[in-house]
Amino acid sequence: MLEIKVAKSGGDYAVIQEAIDAVPYEESAVIEVSAGVYREKIFCEKEDITLVGAGIDETVIDFDDYANEVMPDGSKRGTFRTYTAFFGGKKVTVRNMTIKNSAGDGRVVGQAVAVYADADICRFEKVKMTGCKDTLFCAPLPVSARQQNGFMGPRMMTERRLTRQYYKNCEITGDVDFIFGGADAVFDDCVITCNDRMFGRSAGSRAGAGSASGVDKDQIDISERIINGYITAACGLKDNMGFVFRNCRIFGAKGCEKGSVFLGRPWREEARTVFLDCIMDESIAPERFSGWGGITKDEPGTYYGEYGTRVISDPQAGSDSSREASLDRKNPWVRAIDHATAADISRRADEVVLACTE
Repeated sequence: MLEIKVAKSGGDYAVIQEAIDAVPYEESAVIEVSAGVYREKIFCEKEDITLVGAGIDETVIDFDDYANEVMPDGSKRGTFRTYTAFFGGKKVTVRNMTIKNSAGDGRVVGQAVAVYADADICRFEKVKMTGCKDTLFCAPLPVSARQQNGFMGPRMMTERRLTRQYYKNCEITGDVDFIFGGADAVFDDCVITCNDRMFGRSAGSRAGAGSASGVDKDQIDISERIINGYITAACGLKDNMGFVFRNCRIFGAKGCEKGSVFLGRPWREEARTVFLDCIMDESIAPERFSGWGGITKDEPGTYYGEYGTRVISDPQAGSDSSREASLDRKNPWVRAIDHATAADISRRADEVVLACTE
C-alpha cells in the first residue's frame, strides 16, 4: 500500500490533487493531509484510496464553485460541476477533515456542492461538510433530468449504479436539500444542522426572506410561513434502502424559527428516508416531511418516517432533558414506524455499514 504525505512544507506533495494523481488506479493508497487550509477543487477516482486529515477542524479543503456561475460558452455551471471534492472509483475512505463549499447563500449563487460521493463504497468518519444549498450529494443521479442538461457533470452520460455509503460521527451543515441523491446511505451519530436562511431580517420581521410575492428563489412558498430548509432530498428507488439516520442530532442553527425545518422532501417519487432514535430540536416542522412543490402535497409512492425521535428545547442540553416527539400533525403519507419495522430497517442499514467497513 502506498503512503503519501501532503503538507504545506515538508511533505511528499504540497497539493492534494497532485498526491491523488500520483496513485495508480489499481493500487491502494493512504494520503495523509497535514493541518492547513487547502484551496482546491479535487477529483478522486481510484480503486481504493483513503484520505486522512489532521483533525475535523484542522485540515480544511475549501472551494467556491456555484451553479449560477456563467461558463465561457455562456451556459451555467449547474449543480453537478460545483463540487469541492468528487470521490469516484470503487472505494474511498475520508477521515478527520472539513470539506466545504464557501460560495454562500443559495438564493444568490444556486446549488453549491461540497462533497460529491460516487464511489461504489464510500466511508466518511469525523468529516465536517459545510455549505448552503446541496452540500452533500450521495450518488447516483436519478435516471432522467427534469430539464435539459440538468445533470451536466462527471456522471451525466454514465449508467446509474447503486452506491453504498456510511457516515460516522460527521457534521453536515446546509439548508435546502443539503443531503440528496439516490444512494443507500447510513448516517450514525452525526450532527446535522440547518442554516438560518433569513439573512438581514430584524426581530419580528420577514425582511430578506424572499420576494414580495412570497416565493423564495428556491421556489419555496413562504407567503404564509417561514421555511428555513429541507435536510434531505432523496431519489432512491422504492426497493432500495435509501437514507437511514440513526442516533443523530438534528438541529436548526441559531435563529431558525420553531417549525421551520423539514426533515426532507422527495426529489423523485420513490424517495426513501427514515430517522431512527434521533434527537431533534423544536425547529423541525410538525408535518415532519414536505411534499415536492408544496408542504401538504400527497407523496404516496415515498417511504418517509421516523421511530424513537426525542425532542430537546436546548441543543446544548443533555439527552436526559428530551421528550418524546409528537407526530400528531405529520403529513398523512409519513409513517410512524413501529419497533419491528425499525429493527428491520436497522438490520438492512447494518449490512451497508459492514460492506463499507470490512
